[in-house]
Amino acid sequence: MSFIPCAIVPSYNHYRHIAKVLEALQGENLRIFIIDDGSSAPAKTALAAFHDPEKGITVHRFEENGGKGRAVIEGFHLANAEGFTHALQIDADGQHDLEALPSLLELAAAHPQALISGAPQYDETIPTSRKLARWLTHVWVWVETLSTAITDSMCGYRVYPLAPALTVIAEETVGRYMDFDTEIMVRMSWRGTPVLMTPVKVTYPPDNSSNFQLLADNWRITKMHTRLVFTMIWRLPKVLRNRPSPPQVPRHWARLNERGAAMGLRFLFALYKLVGQRLCWYVMQPVLLYFFLTGAQQRRASRNYWRRLYRARGAAREPSLWQLWQHYRSFGRMVLEKVAAWLGDITISDLVFENVEELDQLAGIKSGVVVITSHLGNVEISRALARRRGANRITVFAHTRNAMRFNRMLAAYNPASAIDILEVEEIGPATLIELQERLARGDWIVIAGDRIPVSGDRRIVEMPFLGAPAPFSEGPMIIAALLKCPVYVLNCVREGKKFRIFFEKISDRIDLPRRHRHEAVKKPLADFIHILEETCKKYPDQWYNFFDFWATPENRKKSE
Repeated sequence: MSFIPCAIVPSYNHYRHIAKVLEALQGENLRIFIIDDGSSAPAKTALAAFHDPEKGITVHRFEENGGKGRAVIEGFHLANAEGFTHALQIDADGQHDLEALPSLLELAAAHPQALISGAPQYDETIPTSRKLARWLTHVWVWVETLSTAITDSMCGYRVYPLAPALTVIAEETVGRYMDFDTEIMVRMSWRGTPVLMTPVKVTYPPDNSSNFQLLADNWRITKMHTRLVFTMIWRLPKVLRNRPSPPQVPRHWARLNERGAAMGLRFLFALYKLVGQRLCWYVMQPVLLYFFLTGAQQRRASRNYWRRLYRARGAAREPSLWQLWQHYRSFGRMVLEKVAAWLGDITISDLVFENVEELDQLAGIKSGVVVITSHLGNVEISRALARRRGANRITVFAHTRNAMRFNRMLAAYNPASAIDILEVEEIGPATLIELQERLARGDWIVIAGDRIPVSGDRRIVEMPFLGAPAPFSEGPMIIAALLKCPVYVLNCVREGKKFRIFFEKISDRIDLPRRHRHEAVKKPLADFIHILEETCKKYPDQWYNFFDFWATPENRKKSE
């Protein structure tokens, strides 16, 4: 499929920032169509002044305002008449990040059959009400497309393949106002056009004026979603048949799609603060059900886990669909309780702990410790206890930037709860020096022991877990050995209406002889895995690794 792009810039009374937009588009050698959707003075005159066909800029004017959708569709027809195969749509008000323009075009050139759309990364200039309203629309789109591939359907910064877009416009009902961006994306997706999202920054200039009509456009969007939902149900076999193939099994947990996690947590924070924990839990149920029904990969991982758990218990059972659903709901409750912990609504009185003497003893020691955690239970809850017991400085190892983004979001809602996250992919001398300095000032160095490194199969050993070999990273034990400090295992699990804290010491100091390091590391690692397995058997529904935990990196690679 060929790729001959142009640019379409719809405008209704936006002219103050358009010169910079046009300059960036010309820098990419794009033919430009400005669609003046009935602007009044002074915008009418200012936009008309840009008309210069010899420089590749055409200004096409409607005398009366007919909506953003009509303007973009007119641009499609003009572009198609001149032989262009793709059209970049960008707003005239300067809100879109012009530095992202090359990456949008490069992605479209690499995937000419796809609709390429910006996934907005907003700064503090976006109104909270608009952010919340957008997230609600995203949820409806996930329902309408039976997919979470479209993470933002309202961003007007995108590259269309013109042929399928014009086919939809000719054969379908598509909104002509602010409902256009979402509706054409959904209908193109129904017909099999892949949608690829790429992050773009969005900033609302101080002098920006919105053309969004609060009552009229919200009513149009409401009607659009109603129309799309009922149409999707009516065309369900065709919609399912045209859906892009589901993503293949990733070779690594860190490459799993987070399925709107960051945006969903923001919504959850706002909803929690508005209605409280109990009502928030009820509102979450249809959202959880949607993700459960569409998350085939996560259901497979859950089923595989329960099968292994039953065998480890000596029972030959097959997990039911209801049990998998309860596992999913347990995960949803954990997320909600994580929010409660972050906002300070879970206190010391909600905790039941074992071996508290170890914690009290650590509170009186100036040097820090290494703490190995896992994705069993909800370790965030234990921070309420840790701060009360003297562990006020916590450094968390993170393999991905997702953890850092979540921590920044946490700090925005409750600065007192934010922790220090150290993002690492490789451990070098500089990292060890920094960790030694943190230990000296009394930090807890917290590392997840049930995740393998992003870098692949280096320093990974297969160890028995729930009756079958599973890959574990040697990294946490090697780091503890290099730091020459005590090592503990920390788990926090829900027990009725309380949370039980398990805090157990693995070793006062791990020694790994250079010649036999690979074998020596298995002893402390086996101690960690034994604690993890026994706790898992007691609290099975609180295991939250929803990927193929037992697959080695090589096997995951072969399955792709």
